[in-house]
Amino acid sequence: MAPTRWGIVSAGKISNDFKVALDTLSEDEHQVVAVAARSLERAEQFAKTHSIPSAYGSYAELAAQKDIDVVYIGATHPQHASVTTMMLRAGMPVLCEKPKSVSSREVRQMTSLAEKNNLFFMEAIWSRFFPVYEKVREILDSGELGEVKMVTASFGINFDSVQRFRDRSLTEGSLVEVGIYPIQFTTMAFGGEEPQDVTATGQLIDTGVDEAATIVLKYSNNRMAVLTCSMSTTLSQEAHVYGTKTSFKIPNFWCPTEVITPDRSHSFPLPRPEKPLNYFNSTGLRFEAMEVRRCLQDGLSESPLLTHAMSLQIARILDRARRAVGVHRSRAYCKMM
Repeated sequence: MAPTRWGIVSAGKISNDFKVALDTLSEDEHQVVAVAARSLERAEQFAKTHSIPSAYGSYAELAAQKDIDVVYIGATHPQHASVTTMMLRAGMPVLCEKPKSVSSREVRQMTSLAEKNNLFFMEAIWSRFFPVYEKVREILDSGELGEVKMVTASFGINFDSVQRFRDRSLTEGSLVEVGIYPIQFTTMAFGGEEPQDVTATGQLIDTGVDEAATIVLKYSNNRMAVLTCSMSTTLSQEAHVYGTKTSFKIPNFWCPTEVITPDRSHSFPLPRPEKPLNYFNSTGLRFEAMEVRRCLQDGLSESPLLTHAMSLQIARILDRARRAVGVHRSRAYCKMM
């Protein structure tokens, strides 16, 4: 079959890692044919580094191209909704970096637009597509844990030296930046059930950005999840699932290579990158790209591993948690060109 032709929106760090991850896959299946940035110079430098044939100095120019099968959006969070909407209106299937938007209302609007135009649209919560998550779903479905009663997960990294994480126009805080990972893991572990209650507490810095938070999700039958996230300190980076019979844990659960049960460890090594990466285990971005190609070949408009409904549920929980913490949504969006 013909290769999937990718266009990349934004020439930042995550876009670099996405391209390096694609390079671990066969060129017969994945090819990046274009990149767009907010300046032509940045786009051309990215294209030169990664041997991409076409570079554009605006996102609109890329949206007008006809030789692209799917667009990967690696722009900053405040741009996700506007750029995704632009691409969908242009008839482009979209893989949008998490979160699809910092508002569940906008997630619904984008999803409706994709469905109306019969276009593939997926949130790039890369964790969902790792082989470890496939093993986790197998364990959960087998019943060997008994009834899942408790989930705990923490994700924290010290970003104090990164100025953009203090700027409300460039970040949406710890809940969106890193808290989305414990939340998405929990919704999967509880089979997509809607939580009965969402409570959260956290700390805001002087710019109004939430620096750290704890979220408690309560489910039916006295089941719950306790989740923590932080942008000022490194946490355990582990997820634990406790059932009535046994339990398991996942180190580095947002990009894992191992799941550990009381009697054994299941390991799934990642391929080595050929170029430098910006983030830990980023060659694992290959798995979401593989899922996008599979869905496009099968004529699917959404992935069964991360459906529109799943993304919307995650967005709703984030909305409720941010309100509880006292976060008010920033209107200072980055200028989109």
